[in-house]
Amino acid sequence: MKQRLLSMLEDRKEEMIQIRRHLHENPELSFKEEKTAQFIEDFYNGKDVEIQTNVGNGYGIIVTIRGGKAGKTIGLRADFDALPIQEETDVPFKSKNPGVMHACGHDGHTAYMLVLADCLIQMKDSISGTIKIIHQHAEETPPGGAKSIVESGVLDDLDVVFGTHLMPALPTGAIGYRGGFSMAGRTYFKLVINGKGGHGSSPHQSNDSIVAGAYFVTAIQTIVSRRLNPFEMGVVTIGSFDGKGSFNVIKDSVELEGDVRYMNEDTQKVISDEIRRITRGIEEEFGVECELTYVPDYPPLYNDPGVTANVVSILEQAGDPVIETVKEIPISSGSEDFAYYTQKIPGTFYIIGCQPKGVDKPYLNHHPKFDIDEDALLVSAKSVAHVICEYSFD
Repeated sequence: MKQRLLSMLEDRKEEMIQIRRHLHENPELSFKEEKTAQFIEDFYNGKDVEIQTNVGNGYGIIVTIRGGKAGKTIGLRADFDALPIQEETDVPFKSKNPGVMHACGHDGHTAYMLVLADCLIQMKDSISGTIKIIHQHAEETPPGGAKSIVESGVLDDLDVVFGTHLMPALPTGAIGYRGGFSMAGRTYFKLVINGKGGHGSSPHQSNDSIVAGAYFVTAIQTIVSRRLNPFEMGVVTIGSFDGKGSFNVIKDSVELEGDVRYMNEDTQKVISDEIRRITRGIEEEFGVECELTYVPDYPPLYNDPGVTANVVSILEQAGDPVIETVKEIPISSGSEDFAYYTQKIPGTFYIIGCQPKGVDKPYLNHHPKFDIDEDALLVSAKSVAHVICEYSFD
């Protein structure tokens, strides 16, 4: 049965590529993926499956493939939203939507998953248990789609869940894994500082919000260096400081935005408490009023060690020529809302290398020149197929 599935995928490699190119050409932003979701739904129409649409807080789709025998219930997740980026590649299937681009590989995730799912549908009588395909919207934009899909209850019966991600940092044929905590949690914050404006010649009659904001930027740098255990991972970033004004006017209000990365909730609490403390101090020291918005987005991603070890063993023993290496990779400070699935369901999330051929220094995810080696689509599909065969076929 496994060989039949693998052969079917090999025969449909070109179809994966064409689907990926269609999606790449027609990207849609998080929570606005109406046409993409319709494309996915249309792909399954007429097939012997159950389709649930508009799952969660957006256009999420759950496709349930019920096997002919009793067994586990397995979830396979692929996201399908794009990013607010103006594409700068020269590919013939370049984005048709100005300012929107599939710059993170979600088009590839959806393409391989559609073809894999269709092959599994054709073999459903041989499947032991149930496979739920999770076509997830809005991975890129908090609060994301995963949390709401989990909260909807449609995945309460899952025994295990798997996800993959294309990354050009690894060569095609390489698969990267890490058990335990593997990707950071993320929090968004915004600080509005309201002071008292005035003329640059009379600073004593004003409360300068820019000076207060500059102090905040400097002060929060001490959180990681002086408040965290040196063995704990934490990052605090100011990504935006909106203080535009006139050169001789003391500005009455500024707005700062940033994010926090952490690998456990204890670290998150330390950083949160310190940012709030520093904010109160700025109010007192500079006589300003501060409005702090602090919203945890995605939790740290935890890969179940036992599930991860099993997947690694399956892939290492697969003997598949498209899977050249399976290696442990470092913890990533990036974030992924797949973390919401593994908070509740044992599972693992692993990386598929897709470095473009002939490129020594590829553009990474979220870059306007991001691109992939489309051979990696078959690697994705076959790697998941190997795992599925161990869990769902006798």
